[in-house]
Parts: sequence; structure tokens; C-alpha cells
Amino acid sequence: MTDVSYVSGPSERPLIARTIGQELDHSAALHGGLEALVSRHQGVRLTYAELREQAERLARALIALGVQAGDRIGIWSSNNAEWVITQYGAAKAGAILVSVNPAYKTQELDHILDRAGVSLLVSARARRSRTTTS
Repeated sequence: MTDVSYVSGPSERPLIARTIGQELDHSAALHGGLEALVSRHQGVRLTYAELREQAERLARALIALGVQAGDRIGIWSSNNAEWVITQYGAAKAGAILVSVNPAYKTQELDHILDRAGVSLLVSARARRSRTTTS
């Protein structure tokens, strides 16, 4: 099995030869002051430059924790600004992001982390509890 991505079939646009982290750098260089991320429910707004800075800070922290290129990092969280920052931070650290369903219970979480070979898990601070109405 090869690690190289490819496209097959006719295409008028060539593939972009940049990684996800490089693409964020490119976007920040072109549009640094423009909004890149808005999370209304959190009251968070980040420009491309701010998103890049937070992703780079997280990448440095992941590397300091021992994450190496090719390692799998899990994220167990619903949609939020931190999810996006983690996606870019993992990419900048050379890690593979494994998105874990935030509705998973502990046993399901253990299974998927083992199955996917996740070495580090990023989790939301609190999970919303489910309520049942009659």
C-alpha cells in the first residue's frame, strides 16, 4: 500500500501540492486579517492569522508531548472552535486526526481508540448530558 494520494479521471484543475498545514499558512498569508472561523455558540471569531497562531501553538504542544509524524490523535468532541484548531494543529505536527463520535460511551471509545491506534486523545471539557422527555 502506498502513502501517496492521487486523483483519477479527467480534471480541469490540478491538485494543490500543499499539506493541510501549508494550506492554512497560505490562506493566512493571503487573507490574514479576514475571518476564518466563527463559532457563534461559543462567541469565538478567529482571523486566518489567529487560527494559524493557535494551530501552531497546539502543534508545538503536541510535539512536546511526544507526538511524532504519522501518529494518530483522536478528538472526542462536538463541533466547536477547538475541534478546528485541533484539526490544523495535528496536521502541522504531522499527525493523523481521528474524529471520534462524541456520543460514544466509554466502552465504545476504548474500542475505537484501540482499533484506530490512537496514541493521544483530545477531549471536550464537558459533554452535554442527554435528557429524555415523556
